[in-house]
Amino acid sequence: MIRVILQSVRESAIKLFAATGRIGERFTGREYFQHYGFTSSPLPGAEGILVKRGNHYIMVATDDRRHRIRIDSGEVAIYTDEGDHIHLKRGRIAEIVTETLVIKAATKVRIESPLVEATGEIIDRCESGGKSMAQMRTIYNGHAHGGIEPGGGTTSAPDTGM
Repeated sequence: MIRVILQSVRESAIKLFAATGRIGERFTGREYFQHYGFTSSPLPGAEGILVKRGNHYIMVATDDRRHRIRIDSGEVAIYTDEGDHIHLKRGRIAEIVTETLVIKAATKVRIESPLVEATGEIIDRCESGGKSMAQMRTIYNGHAHGGIEPGGGTTSAPDTGM
């Protein structure tokens, strides 16, 4: 096994890397194995572990202590150099930290929970002039109906739509 410092990673059918090892060791166009279902492209300066068999070198692990987040025993996280991370914490808490989270679901998004909380606004139909929940509450609380008659009749439509 050889400890290396990555110089670059190139995406192709087989992910390839360039790295330096001990004094005078250079590895170029070598294969970078990754775990099924997971892919990453480490920044130059990240560390790697190569396994050598004959003249065949394969990188089997990488790390970048410059950007790694601190986690407790038993926890798992993935992270980027920009501070984004998904952290599976003790106490069965999953934390996602990012600037913008986009969920793309072709059919629907379903949340199975007895409670959903938001610390900010929730906006419906945001791509076509939708309103926030606070705006809808203001409209609802301030609307009036005309044409009210005593008895079992019906009222006219509200004067303000949501």
